[in-house]
Amino acid sequence: MTESRTLVLIPARMAATRLPGKPLLDIGGLPMIVHVLRRAQAARIGRVAVATDSPDIAQAVTAHGGEAVMTRADHPSGSDRIFEALETLDQAGQIETIVNVQGDLPTIDPADIQAAVGPLEDPGVDIATLGAIIRKDEEHTNPNVVKIVGSPLGGARLRALYFTRATAPYGDGPRYHHIGLYAYRRSALARFIALPPSPLEIREKLEQLRALEAGMRIDVSVVDTVPLGVDTPHDLETARQVLAGRPS
Repeated sequence: MTESRTLVLIPARMAATRLPGKPLLDIGGLPMIVHVLRRAQAARIGRVAVATDSPDIAQAVTAHGGEAVMTRADHPSGSDRIFEALETLDQAGQIETIVNVQGDLPTIDPADIQAAVGPLEDPGVDIATLGAIIRKDEEHTNPNVVKIVGSPLGGARLRALYFTRATAPYGDGPRYHHIGLYAYRRSALARFIALPPSPLEIREKLEQLRALEAGMRIDVSVVDTVPLGVDTPHDLETARQVLAGRPS
């Protein structure tokens, strides 16, 4: 997998209800989206751009030396937004791998972004993503913590069989916290966004189940920690402390 054929896209919009204007909130003197941009650039796996419908986000990104691409405002998901951005940035069809990094992960480890593309070295894998072992007792039963039900493939890798908000799988052994960062083959992304929402996707409110229900293969790289997703004012303050090097 060559760097010139990999595109990292960060979808970002201003419409978050719990934390308005989230991508532009200040963390240590920089907008949050710029922290994510720089960590994606530090992964050194390919070209990086922010896909947004907001001129203010695009201006903040370009003011800090990044690349932004404008997309429509009516996309139902980040996956649809990154597909539009892909077609805008790569009309010649040279890009083979697209990595979707959420714009609210300012503490993501660049090595974890690198790890996300590893499973695509297997030609049988359509989509790759990340997971981490659940270590906090309360997370086993928290429906906001999405669990991966998967078959171990050796090393730090699983083949995903299901994703759920329930406590699963049953019995002794590790459970895995899904991290919503994805790497797609171009053909897989095109197929995925053309599919209608699936019954299990609608029931669990988990977009990735659409791919599994369509028979697509998702493999998981297991990493050490879950990056902090910033969804609330408390998360924002925690991110500020982490990035300032203070205990959270």
